[in-house]
Amino acid sequence: MSAMSMYSSIDGLAGDWHMVHLGSRAVGGAGLVVAECTAITPEGRITPGDLGLWSDAHVDALRPVTGFIRAQGTVPAIQLSHAGRKGGRKIPWISRDPLPVSEWGRLIAPSPIAYTEGWQVPREANRDDIAKLVDDFTAAAVRAADAGFGAVEVHAAHGYLLHQFLSPISNRRTDSYGGSLEGRARLLRMVVRAVRAAIPDDIALLVRLTIRDWLDGGITVENTQQTMEWLREDGVDLIDCSSGAIAPGENIPLAPGYHSKFTKELRAATGMKVGVVGLITEPNQAEGLLREEAADMIFLAREFLRDPYWPRRAAVALASENEVSVPIQYRRSIAVPGKLTQW
Repeated sequence: MSAMSMYSSIDGLAGDWHMVHLGSRAVGGAGLVVAECTAITPEGRITPGDLGLWSDAHVDALRPVTGFIRAQGTVPAIQLSHAGRKGGRKIPWISRDPLPVSEWGRLIAPSPIAYTEGWQVPREANRDDIAKLVDDFTAAAVRAADAGFGAVEVHAAHGYLLHQFLSPISNRRTDSYGGSLEGRARLLRMVVRAVRAAIPDDIALLVRLTIRDWLDGGITVENTQQTMEWLREDGVDLIDCSSGAIAPGENIPLAPGYHSKFTKELRAATGMKVGVVGLITEPNQAEGLLREEAADMIFLAREFLRDPYWPRRAAVALASENEVSVPIQYRRSIAVPGKLTQW
């Protein structure tokens, strides 16, 4: 299950909602459940309802959730992020408007460019800010390991801070953190290397990338190939491929599995393991992407909101005898075509 913001935390703490929401998908048979976009600092949240991991209290709140997920045979993962210029918004089902500076405080970003008209113009991050960001990502990753997560995903997509540094649309810096792709990728690589060094070797390190910006002058798939090659050197285990969201006005050609053409190319060119997301809804579609070597892992997002037990349904649809995705308490309900149901 892909990370999806739930906007249902108070002071960044996990609660009953997170236990039921994430736990249900583990019971439903997901091999990996990625907890939502989780802020490394209070000011790094998208909204006041975001999950956070900036204190030991957040660790204590998450431990029961990871324990339950593991008990179902599923790996718990968490996505760590800083919202940058897209932070300080109201919870979306209330309003999509930004909160005033007087209420949220000043945002930081690679360059003082607002996300869109009417949004706050952020402050350009200075060297001290950048050093603190690396420390904050690293501290959050260490807390994630302490909380029982088996994988950590660094969020460098969807228009949030690390993506803002990567994209020339939002990064107009002229120092060593801007300009060339090497400069724009510098902060992400610093974060990744620091996180990899700080967490145990048996915890997987993922990075979610926007593989293209869908705007002229933005990140291209060729840029992403180079970034992936650097991240492979830095110790990343898998790239979770998505796209878009750096700025309004994108023209995204939405279609079932619309990222798979790019992920197949990137996987072949870099030798890295990749995950794919994007309008993947049917078992045969997902299985086909694996068989075509378009990806090593399938990430479902909204389909998991519609059906927490999608993997169980997929096992039946594909006539699989794999019982790992079916809890023993539910196994009597499964009938694989042509076979007797076993209690």
